[in-house]
Amino acid sequence: MSARLVEIIVPDAQIQQAGEIITRHCRRFWQEVVPDGREKYSCIVQQRYLERLLAELDEHFLECDGYSAIAVEIDALSPQLLENSETRIATSTDLPPPTRLESFFTRERISTNELYEDIEPSLSLKPNYLLTVILSALIAALGMRSGQTAVVIGAMVIAPMLGPTMALALAATVGNGKLGKRAATTLTVGLLIGFIFTMLLGAMITVDPTVPELLNRTIVQPADIALALACGAAGVLAFSQGASLALVGVMIAVALVPPLSASGLFFGSGQVELGFKAMFLLMTNLVCVNVAGIAMFLIQGLPPKDWRMTGGIFAVWSFILALFIGLVGGRIAFG
Repeated sequence: MSARLVEIIVPDAQIQQAGEIITRHCRRFWQEVVPDGREKYSCIVQQRYLERLLAELDEHFLECDGYSAIAVEIDALSPQLLENSETRIATSTDLPPPTRLESFFTRERISTNELYEDIEPSLSLKPNYLLTVILSALIAALGMRSGQTAVVIGAMVIAPMLGPTMALALAATVGNGKLGKRAATTLTVGLLIGFIFTMLLGAMITVDPTVPELLNRTIVQPADIALALACGAAGVLAFSQGASLALVGVMIAVALVPPLSASGLFFGSGQVELGFKAMFLLMTNLVCVNVAGIAMFLIQGLPPKDWRMTGGIFAVWSFILALFIGLVGGRIAFG
């Protein structure tokens, strides 16, 4: 069972209330006095209960001077915290108990706070981010031009699109407008700079549109939509379980980097129609990743602040996806 060590510091005046909250969410904890009139609780918390513990602590103590909470992953624990129907910690009386399906999907998900911490460093427009975007786009472009699939895969390994793409879906799910703006800005700048540099590359080299690696990025098939949806869902699932960010980044880059690079090459070489077709694939994949990402976050029990807002954003993304599917279906039906 995955567990976290949570260290909570509260002012002496809040000891009783903090103890009551901790007792509701933890089965193993200890208490000690720390300087400056504060008390420290060290708690062993099962991963699935971390979300609600931190939420209740923030609700009561976030504005209190001297309050802090730190959660770190535990690699080994003895004796283990085993959980079954008899030892499961009950939810608060004003909330319905989770269904078996909810418990199954949320069992290994890391907390929302941990998701924020993992995403935060990748949302800054730093030189490393911009350089990595440029290099990954150029490598993918050159790999597709020469038909070297292995080179294209290498470009996707280093592509830094994970953070802003995941943050965009996370912001829509929890209704965090500030996070959404930062994610959209970082992602837009990354896509724009990748497009500009591949367009410049396309103006300097010969681009053969019949190369399969390039040609495949000018045609949107139902299989491409299914692939992008699967990439978005798998990426969120792995990311929310604390998987390697490099692994998750490859899943997202599969859908974004190749069509972006292909579009830049075609526009740069004067093949505007093919450039727009590759751009259409990029936009379709971006919509698919967000639809699948929001859906997977919700399935895993990520708590929206406002269901109406989250539902509205999800409906907009779904409507755009339906339009794109209609365009693809029309092209297939009428040639």
